[in-house]
Amino acid sequence: MSNWLRLTVFAACLLSSFSVARAEDPKPHRLVIQVDQDDPAVMNLALNNATNVIDFYRAKGETVDLDIVTYGPGLHMLRPDTSPVKDRIRHMKESVFPGTVQFSACNNTKENMEKKEGHAISVVSEAVVVPSGVVRLMELQEKGWSYLRP
Repeated sequence: MSNWLRLTVFAACLLSSFSVARAEDPKPHRLVIQVDQDDPAVMNLALNNATNVIDFYRAKGETVDLDIVTYGPGLHMLRPDTSPVKDRIRHMKESVFPGTVQFSACNNTKENMEKKEGHAISVVSEAVVVPSGVVRLMELQEKGWSYLRP
């Protein structure tokens, strides 16, 4: 076999294996959901949307990563003393595997609420405090995450 033919066969095999590897490694599904209202209907809609997305991809044998970002009045969603959906949050966090869900609480909002109310406030244990909810939304979208505002 000539060197040219060997090189052509090698290149074809290399390209073929690259194509198979790309087909087996699909683009990740990532969704960020914004909650900025102290409205149980909006909070429940956000959780319903997240659950529907998880169920859709689970049925296809695929995973999805979600981040529900709260700021402004929406931070009440993640406050144990005011959240009308804290039980749903706990259940969702426990049942999302193999995907992931993060509940992000805006620290700017948290600090402003603490000043206004005159005491420290906490967030549910399933939440992560991020420096800024708006910046979190922006940075995830810059990384290619899909965005939803229910």
